[in-house]
Amino acid sequence: MSLEKLSSHKKRLLTAGVVLPALAFVIWKKGVWITLSLLLLVGLGLFEFYNFFWQEKKYLILKLLGIVLGFVCILVPYSWGKNYFPLPELALLWICALSFLFSFGLLKDRFSFLDFSILFFSFFYLPVNLKIFQKLNSIEIILVFGAAFVSDTAAYYLGTLWGKQKIWSSVSPKKTWLGSGGGLLACILTTVFFGSVWGHKSLGWYVLLGTSLGIAAQLGDFFESALKRKYGVKDSGKLLPGHGGILDRIDSLLFVLPVYYAFSFFRLF
Repeated sequence: MSLEKLSSHKKRLLTAGVVLPALAFVIWKKGVWITLSLLLLVGLGLFEFYNFFWQEKKYLILKLLGIVLGFVCILVPYSWGKNYFPLPELALLWICALSFLFSFGLLKDRFSFLDFSILFFSFFYLPVNLKIFQKLNSIEIILVFGAAFVSDTAAYYLGTLWGKQKIWSSVSPKKTWLGSGGGLLACILTTVFFGSVWGHKSLGWYVLLGTSLGIAAQLGDFFESALKRKYGVKDSGKLLPGHGGILDRIDSLLFVLPVYYAFSFFRLF
């Protein structure tokens, strides 16, 4: 049976059957496997992100520049970025600003200032966000993935099966209040479970963590939905059956990561 004939549910199960064992292997091995996985996510994710805005062949050079900068961000040791916090961001600002300057002055305004603003934003949206994984231990990595994916999955199935009242139909016509509430509750239960088993703080901390991550996950989903509707795109890609592209699968994760990173300073695990 071809993939096209499978239901959305079966496609999701098929994708999970491939992705989850691979994720478990990466978390178990850690080290270089984390780095290689992040490079893969950054490369594919940035390519999909740029395709929202840039379809013409002339933008290939900007796509390649963004992906190369994303790879550099992942490969630069975290200790360097920690000791000289503003320098990588300022270096990127210089690169984007000078690229616009020479594009305007030498290439007959081939690219607009908005193009370089997109390039600048993409750097923070994907590689800087995903680089946070290099700071997390195995339990934290599982928790972050679990919070994002459990929220998404619960919201999807509850909303599909029983949800009726829409939250924000102009942005995402399929998301319902029931699905949103179910996703948030699932996220809270996940963080409470992790806190009960591996945590160092009181229960209230993990309820607050789950609430914050659940809200962040749904905002991340809404953000990508708004991009897709703005630019008339159904899915960011076709790589993952039942989901679409890489961004369709990790859009929530990209908002969950910085929120969890803020909580990590309180040493919850």
